[in-house]
This record gives sequence, structure tokens and C-alpha cells, in this order.
Amino acid sequence: MTEKSPQPTLGWPRLVQGTLIRRYQRFKADVKLRNGRVVTALCPNSGSMKSCSEPGRPVYLSRSDNPKRKLKYTWEMIDMPSSLVGINTHVPNRLVKESIVRDEIKELTGFEQVRSEVKYGENSRIDLLLEGPEERRCYVEIKNCTLIESGIAYFPDAVTARGLKHLIELQNEVRRGNRSVNFFLIQRMDAETFRPADHIDPAYGKELRKAVKNGVEILAYDVHIDLDGITLNRRLPCEL
Repeated sequence: MTEKSPQPTLGWPRLVQGTLIRRYQRFKADVKLRNGRVVTALCPNSGSMKSCSEPGRPVYLSRSDNPKRKLKYTWEMIDMPSSLVGINTHVPNRLVKESIVRDEIKELTGFEQVRSEVKYGENSRIDLLLEGPEERRCYVEIKNCTLIESGIAYFPDAVTARGLKHLIELQNEVRRGNRSVNFFLIQRMDAETFRPADHIDPAYGKELRKAVKNGVEILAYDVHIDLDGITLNRRLPCEL
């Protein structure tokens, strides 16, 4: 495990360690806690989670005291051999938004307002809408990326009709004179470059290349992640 980041952008709630038994039904995971108790945790990730759901690996859960929740625990991270991996897909939007507000993403500075989940296009919501002077607008779609193979980060890890729709919507915004950015947030520390996962979803890779030719920008950043929290780290090259 690498050195701890002194001031994470987002801190974790109190974490409970356990061992992953299995992930199933997409949104559930059975975990054996250190005291021997087995709990079922919410798995906040709809992807296939290839390369980050190996049974027997150490995992970290948060616990909610909300009496209305059926599953009190939420799976936050898994400790894979080369990196901790954040699996909660709610984290990327929060992390990227906070990093933009702090002017920590040089490609996305100079905006006065950052809004989340704004309606646009055909019954869609953009993850972040950045608004600046003279009606400048930048539409930012954020994708959680956890699939690593031989140091290469791939997206998606399963066929994604929703992701394909987002690429089309982003291209439409470019045609309207706005900036559009597809932001790939790699929630781990063992990637050196980013590529579309043509071997998993060739239609997505084809549309991503088309989107770039039509003016959609792509950014891929990894993170520093430890047991204290998570921070945006460095921009990775994108190989299309």
C-alpha cells in the first residue's frame, strides 16, 4: 500500500474491514467481517467489476444508521494486489465536482458555477454543467473506470447503451456551440494509460472516436486512494 495522502479531497466515513465472499445480483455483496460475522452489503456499482471483485480479497465497508435502509453496509473499496480500488460509483461525480470547484483540474477552470444533474438533450441529465461568463457552457459526463489489464485502464467493463447515448448527447451540445467533455475517473492507482474497451463494447469505442472527431473532449485522470480518502491525481494519456 502506498503512502497516505495528507489531505484527501474526499474523506471516507468510518470504515469496517472484511473479506469478500461474493458479489451477486449486481447490487449485493456478502462480506465476512473481522469478528467472523457475515453481512450483506450494498454494492453501488452496476458494472461487471472485472478486475476488482475477486473473492477472498480484503474489502472496506461503510455503515449507515438510517433505519429505513435494508442493507446497513455499503461496499466502498477492495484491496487488489497492485492498488486499492474504489468501487462506489457515486464517488467520481463528487470528487470531480469538488476538484473543479477547487480549480484543481486545469482543463476545467474559469467557470463561475458548477451544477449537478441538469436536464439536457433527450430525457438526459448531465453529471456536471459548468457555466461561465458570456454564457459559456461546458457539459461534463463522468464515467467510473475500474477495469485494468496490463496497466491499461479500459471503459466500459460491460456493454453500455446508456454510455453510448451520452456520447451522442455530448456531440449534439458541441453542434450547439458548447464544450463537451467525457471525463473518465480511474478509481485506482495502477494504470498508465486509458483506452476504450473495444473487446467488450466495440460500438462504444467506435462512437467515442467519432465523438472526439466531432469535438468532444476526453479526459482521463487516476486518483490517490487510501484508507483516509481519495484525491484526484494525474491526467493519463488516452489511446484511441
